[in-house]
Amino acid sequence: MTTKLKVSLDRLAKFVPAEEIAALAPLMDRCNKTLHKGDGKGNDFLGWINLPSSITKEHLADIKACADDLRAKSEVVVVIGIGGSYLGAKAVMEALNPTFGAFDSRKGNPLVLFAGHNLSEDYMAELLSFIENRSVSLIVISKSGTTTEPAIAFRILRDLMEKRYGRKEAASRIVAVTDGSRGALRTLCDNEGYKSYIIPDNVGGRFSVLTPVGLLPLAVAGVDIEALVDGAAQMERQTGVEVPFEDNIAMQYAAARYALYTRLGKKVELMVSFEPKLQYMAEWWKQLYGESEGKEGKGIMPHSVVFTTDLHSMGQYIQEGERIMFETVISVGAPTGKVTIESDQSNLDGLNFLAGKRLFEVNRMAELGTMLAHIDGGVPNIAISIDSINAQTIGMLIYMFEKAVGISGYAIEVNPFDQPGVEAYKKNMFALLDKPGYEEEGKKLRERIGNK
Repeated sequence: MTTKLKVSLDRLAKFVPAEEIAALAPLMDRCNKTLHKGDGKGNDFLGWINLPSSITKEHLADIKACADDLRAKSEVVVVIGIGGSYLGAKAVMEALNPTFGAFDSRKGNPLVLFAGHNLSEDYMAELLSFIENRSVSLIVISKSGTTTEPAIAFRILRDLMEKRYGRKEAASRIVAVTDGSRGALRTLCDNEGYKSYIIPDNVGGRFSVLTPVGLLPLAVAGVDIEALVDGAAQMERQTGVEVPFEDNIAMQYAAARYALYTRLGKKVELMVSFEPKLQYMAEWWKQLYGESEGKEGKGIMPHSVVFTTDLHSMGQYIQEGERIMFETVISVGAPTGKVTIESDQSNLDGLNFLAGKRLFEVNRMAELGTMLAHIDGGVPNIAISIDSINAQTIGMLIYMFEKAVGISGYAIEVNPFDQPGVEAYKKNMFALLDKPGYEEEGKKLRERIGNK
């Protein structure tokens, strides 16, 4: 059976007529062609476009062999990275691995943990305590090797590894994913003999989950990376320039977002799922869209919720707050497990009307009921449906969202592939920490915050 992903715009009819969205086809087609021609803004970061179809069996086999080596010698594998070097792997891992697998010692798989995605001393202290009596390996992911958060984490954890195992043995337990020819981490790899993989120069961090940045940690975690890549390759074909608007779901999704933003002034997109496994997929999507579109005073603010959980916290605002948002709902066709609600003789909870129903049925009716209520409350709704949560469908989602954000960025006339705004906080942080060369700026900032 062919795994499928669909986009439906039927629930937008009350807000934007179908013919208005269809009228955007020439713009979407032009933006898609710009991506493939490589003559638009940020065209030096378009290596992701044909990436899925270019990944060879030999490349995947090498990644799996490296992962098997780490799995064999480790109870814990710590993945060090931030942003695109962290979120993609985390998202796919959370979606595809058993929810409680980390607590099941019978599986025999190493526990994959993350570091370098924050600067919390408590987080690092607790991580160090946890791995104190466990065999450990590291995967460090950084193009430059100098990004502050992962560089600090790697310095701390590498020191631990060398003290515990000795320099030579530690080197056999460290794998780097970094630049092919330059940077601090590349130099360290060459000096210490770490096994390493290359982050392609033309693939930005938030588009890198299908490079070794994501594939190596996922292989260590037991994810079927062949199926993941296959799903992405399917979507690459389904969203190519030769695929017309009426069949091209990336262009349809981009067009719907563009219409809601430019014609109705909807400035917030809520990524909604009714499956907790997709929570981190939404976190990855938020970086992808926020970092790609949010510039020059433009762009839709990406936000996410997991229902029905967040209906008990955000539901009131979504239903009756300011009408600034629309929802994109990822609907899952079928679960992998089976739980049936049984009849209860006392029926004190009044739920016997659900007896004999599967929990999935209740969740689906909650989904449909919620979407109807939100539409009635003035919240437009884009529906994305997948057959089930598996490696192929997740690969398809990844590529569809990547293609659509490239189209969307060009449609609102920004460079979807840079992120100049993330440098502002770094400059202030370096100045406040008295990094050499920042002393004068640090003095000015301390005066601003009243700390002389």
